[in-house]
Amino acid sequence: MPRNIPCVTRYFALPFFEVAREVEAGDEKRSIERELRRGSLELIVLHLLASGEAYGYEIVAKLTAETNGALEVTDGTLYPVLYRLERAGSVTVRWETPERGVPRKYYRLTPAGREELARLTHEWTTFAKAMSRLLRQSREG
Repeated sequence: MPRNIPCVTRYFALPFFEVAREVEAGDEKRSIERELRRGSLELIVLHLLASGEAYGYEIVAKLTAETNGALEVTDGTLYPVLYRLERAGSVTVRWETPERGVPRKYYRLTPAGREELARLTHEWTTFAKAMSRLLRQSREG
């Protein structure tokens, strides 16, 4: 049975599964892996937008390329995060319609988004270091 433990972002509480594995529809990925991805999407998107504006597909492609496919997301996962960031004032948007093709919505970090990126990066780094220490102690003890 999962217990809620506060996540490193203010948006999610991650369920903690002691040694749980989900085996639904042939999916044997650890549930913790999926939950960690979901709980860190705001940080991921803000980080990818730090180098400049991008539209949705560019963000997905950049994430896949920069992580060698380890952190793939779908449009259906990405766009709700982008909408939340827009409502929170962390990103601004602009539309561009190429001469041929469909209009694209470009996302750009705001100053508030850069502050949120710094805050979430600090929280993630603190969390990751603590987990590394804990896991090293468990192996050594």
